[in-house]
Amino acid sequence: MARDPERRADPRRVLAGARTVISLATSYYRGDPPPPAPLTGRIARYAWGRDYHKRVRRRVLALGFAIRKVAPEVRFLAYVDTGPLLDRAWAESSGIGWIGKNTNLIRPRSGSYCFLGAVVTDLDLAPTPAAPNRCGTCVRCIAACPTGAIVAPYQLDAARCISYLTIEHRGPIPLELRPGIGTRIFGCDDCQEACPWNRFATPSADPAFEPRSEQRAPRLLPLLSIDDAEFASRYAGTALRRADRDRFVRNVAVALGNLADARAVPSLARTLLEDRDSVVRGHAAWALGRIGGEEAERALRKAARREADAESSLEIGYALEHCSGHESRSGTPRREEST
Repeated sequence: MARDPERRADPRRVLAGARTVISLATSYYRGDPPPPAPLTGRIARYAWGRDYHKRVRRRVLALGFAIRKVAPEVRFLAYVDTGPLLDRAWAESSGIGWIGKNTNLIRPRSGSYCFLGAVVTDLDLAPTPAAPNRCGTCVRCIAACPTGAIVAPYQLDAARCISYLTIEHRGPIPLELRPGIGTRIFGCDDCQEACPWNRFATPSADPAFEPRSEQRAPRLLPLLSIDDAEFASRYAGTALRRADRDRFVRNVAVALGNLADARAVPSLARTLLEDRDSVVRGHAAWALGRIGGEEAERALRKAARREADAESSLEIGYALEHCSGHESRSGTPRREEST
């Protein structure tokens, strides 16, 4: 988003002679996730089903072609989070909703669980009034953010945001932020779940957004051993492909560390010793350190003798320092920490 900000702010830089931005929104809300089961993770609601980009863009294109039937000379471009366009700002200006303190677009009658699209066109249309901001004095989203990413009203530190950390961020997740991630392995909904406007959200009946059970509450242990081919096959056509296999398994290791359940130790130990990616190995070490116990400590000491990567070696050393004194030494699973 930092590249060429003038182009993102001015649609005439992407379509010469542009006069109008038509903003659109469609709900993806499909209810709440099931109650947490042992050793399961959390995925943001928007990624429960098929990837939205192509499905929503087809509808945006259909609108553009419908306009062209009425005015054949009209030129247009269609965007669904795929080009240099500040879609939330245009949606706010068009009256769809307002940008809330969590920086999400909020619609007054249905909340913030929505995908945005836009048609940029040289057709001259009368503007609609911008939406008034109705956040008032509410700061529930700020208080709900597990990593303190909403540093002030309407101001998000992306480097602390769980959605960024679990999807876009490459490399190790900062140590101080890992506990706040909880069991979230792809994205985060906490600031939306806290927003009182989302009490008006009604489940979408759109079959394009039908959730998959394994994406609503995925079992974590099998995901530790997923390889590139299985990752590509299992998540083909979904938003989860945005995070590659290594980042995804890294996130799974963090979630298991936060659950601190001793049943995860054998799988984490295999990951620590066998995974090809040094970042994944480092996060598996961190998770074992969080769980603790004799079996975890043995795995860490064995890995310390074999590990050739400097960063992973530091992770193993850190984990060994924090490996003792856990309840899970007795084999009793520890409850997930509050996030």
